[in-house]
Amino acid sequence: MKYFHAIRLVVTLAAFCPSGGARALTIYRIGGADLPPPELDASYEFVQLAWVDVDEDRHGSVEQLNLGPDRITPQRLDPDVNLTPLIEERGGKIMILDWQAGWTPREPEDGLVFDGDPNTAYLGDGHYTRAPGYGPPNKLWIFDFGGRFLIERIRIYPRQIFLNDRFIERFLIGINDGDPLKDGTRDYPVIWYWQFVSLRNTGVDFDIVYDISENTQSLIELQIPPTPIQSLYFEAPENTRGIWEIAEFEIYGGGHAPFASYVSNVIDLGRPASLGDLVWSGNVEEGARIELNTHSGDDLDPNTYRRYTFRGDEKSRFDREGRLLDLQSYAKLERGEKAGIIHDTENWSPWGAPLDFAAGAVDLGGGKPRSSVQFRADFESTPEGTGQLDYVQFAVSAPPVVSQALAEIEPVEVRAGEATLFTYKVRPHFAVDDLGFDSIAIDTPERPLGVEAVRVDGEEVAYEVVRLDERGLAVRMAPVGLERTGDLIEVDFRAEVFRFGTVFSGRVFDSSKPYEVPQGVQGGDADLLADGAGLSVDLRDVSRETVRAIRLQSPIFTPNGDGVNDAVQIQYELFNVDLVPVVVEVYDLAGRKVAEVIDGKRASGRFRATWDGRGAGGELMPPGTYLLHLVVETDGGRETARRVVGLAY
Repeated sequence: MKYFHAIRLVVTLAAFCPSGGARALTIYRIGGADLPPPELDASYEFVQLAWVDVDEDRHGSVEQLNLGPDRITPQRLDPDVNLTPLIEERGGKIMILDWQAGWTPREPEDGLVFDGDPNTAYLGDGHYTRAPGYGPPNKLWIFDFGGRFLIERIRIYPRQIFLNDRFIERFLIGINDGDPLKDGTRDYPVIWYWQFVSLRNTGVDFDIVYDISENTQSLIELQIPPTPIQSLYFEAPENTRGIWEIAEFEIYGGGHAPFASYVSNVIDLGRPASLGDLVWSGNVEEGARIELNTHSGDDLDPNTYRRYTFRGDEKSRFDREGRLLDLQSYAKLERGEKAGIIHDTENWSPWGAPLDFAAGAVDLGGGKPRSSVQFRADFESTPEGTGQLDYVQFAVSAPPVVSQALAEIEPVEVRAGEATLFTYKVRPHFAVDDLGFDSIAIDTPERPLGVEAVRVDGEEVAYEVVRLDERGLAVRMAPVGLERTGDLIEVDFRAEVFRFGTVFSGRVFDSSKPYEVPQGVQGGDADLLADGAGLSVDLRDVSRETVRAIRLQSPIFTPNGDGVNDAVQIQYELFNVDLVPVVVEVYDLAGRKVAEVIDGKRASGRFRATWDGRGAGGELMPPGTYLLHLVVETDGGRETARRVVGLAY
């Protein structure tokens, strides 16, 4: 089991700025009700929210989760509990096929098959097909579980007094996994009979797992394939050779819901605000997964709603009275009018890539202040394990540091692994009550080699390098505020790039307020006179080779324990790869592998590995010449670079 707990400041919902432009830091937490508020040497507002506070009218939703005060976990099925009576109260539904209306909610008499009373029964005596008029010749039920579960078995039986003669001779059992991409491709499309003349597809289909034509058993017990199921289908002809009946139709499952999700309400921040770190805590068992995701916007609705106007294929964002459609008005449209809901790309950022759950925290800053935030958590469980999410938190500050900070970098194309002089350009645009900043932080792929100059509006200014490490750099200068709106700020620094499309993200902040939220810069055309228009840097000499350089600190080393040159340092560079396993294999001149140095998983960049001269058994190897093979396993296969090293005493 892996357990993740965030150490950094944690938050999740909104900040509201009081009048007068004073800065307000707000820390919100969803879940983790048993934890104390964060301890800070600064004043802030803390708001505790509950997982259960999910409102569909605010775009929140929950699927197959247990919501507690301090955590959320996928629902679990008890293999000894009959699910059928619980389907509707758990958010599912039981449907029947009506010859006139299509799929409709079950009738009261259908409830007899899951009322828990073995002395009541549904009769398959033909009454359903005869009234009113002509109807489907078969009785059809769909048991929709409201989510995907592992259903293990079903059990069907008549009343005790009719065990010997009221059995179902012919029936079908089908399953549907709920994947909309498979609709229309499954084995068995259910047909809607229209007065026995024309046939129409009912819009649902199933994979048939049982097609029984000569059953003689009153008690039917069947195993269901171990795959996630959204709905189960039953079909049997009514009154073909005699009456059949079902006293109880029992469905049993087991384990956690294979898929579950939580989508938070849209969080109203009250006004544009700087977004801080999203932090979370939880645990994931072996084989399970939790994916977190966020997006932010400028209003309270992340969607765009469209209506068919019935003028050809025309779609409109307005209702018939010319009012902009929203969630409530869209729901009131006639079914045929609804033309779909799409993401509002104008006012909202897209959902980002899934976050690394093991990291426990991520910067939400983005490129501009936002007034709304939403997050989601998707759970995947296996028979062996599941996960839980204890809490999520994030901090916001309003008003923001700056309403907009456009940024770009030059040059936009460099040679791989070559020290390059970059210029990072930031053009701030302030609102009246924005707080201003005195520092710029720039993220780099490797430790930068140094800062060479800072300019404001073309004039060099005094600056201080306050950070220069593997994450990047930060410089401090005189405060920049409203009087500098529109001025161009430039930072010259040297760095190396090892990956095509490397992004140099950045933030601006006030160093005198360490607990306030920095504001992320927004990639764009900060300098109209320059070629660049963003923060991405490409490689000029793109190659398919992953390993482009391997160097030894010394061609000979002496592992005699004197503290001088006791190990060989192997420096290597990787290009255009995500995390890949790296191993140094050591061979003697006879071609025998004598040692192996595992250097872990590495991404693009420059790294060092060390061999101490010892063999696989821990013994010192004899003097001689050895071959070092640096081996990298990529999606494209195994890549190897070689060097020769001498071992002496």
